[in-house]
Amino acid sequence: MDMEGKVALVTGAAGVIGTATSRLLASRGARIVAVDLPGTDWSAFADALPDAVLIEADVTQEGDWRRIVSECVAKAGGPHMFFNNAGIEGKVIPFEQMPLEEFERVMDVNVKGVFLGLKHVGPAIAAAGGGAIVNTSSVAGLQGGASTVGYSTSKHAVIGLSRSAALAFGPRGVRVNSVHPGAIESRMMKSLEDASGRGNAMRDGMISAISAGRYGEAEEVAELVAFLLSDNASYCHASRYLVDGGLTQD
Repeated sequence: MDMEGKVALVTGAAGVIGTATSRLLASRGARIVAVDLPGTDWSAFADALPDAVLIEADVTQEGDWRRIVSECVAKAGGPHMFFNNAGIEGKVIPFEQMPLEEFERVMDVNVKGVFLGLKHVGPAIAAAGGGAIVNTSSVAGLQGGASTVGYSTSKHAVIGLSRSAALAFGPRGVRVNSVHPGAIESRMMKSLEDASGRGNAMRDGMISAISAGRYGEAEEVAELVAFLLSDNASYCHASRYLVDGGLTQD
């Protein structure tokens, strides 16, 4: 999977999956353009990837997306690969108690942010000669969540966005797929465990339902993303790929 000369744009780059994927793509020769929120602590990321272009932006703002693409092209070239990864889990609240503003907050980042990324980066990849996009969904995009209705709904929507973008950009040389991580060792999973009020009991219950018998590592998600972004996956298009240790058995 030689990526020498390719430019990879990664959102949610400072998170555990974004960082692991950026490091792996860079190790295979890609130039990384990393995007995360204003005020992000980039210290660990920059230490690992000193040559990366760092951009602070809000993925829910269309003007920021215009700037992201412009800076990417001006400072690095491309883009040829796009890991559309920024997302939030939202609060764990019973369905009927979910405030509308909380539901909308999650949908803003996880749906509108993904849509805007596809809208602006898809044509840029086509203009650069073609390439690939991977959108981050979740196993929550394949099943409901009584107390995570915003998150589950948003991650279902990512599948629809991915399939629609595949039809829009596929004829222009841009492949689009979605990845669906399960329980991954991360801040997000720790947040969900704590919010459940069951802590280690929730973790133990999750692990008992996972065929692999453990949580996954960010590097395992990164390997799948890197494959789908590479030319080795040239016939993988408009599909969804699980990396969940057999949790859903889908």
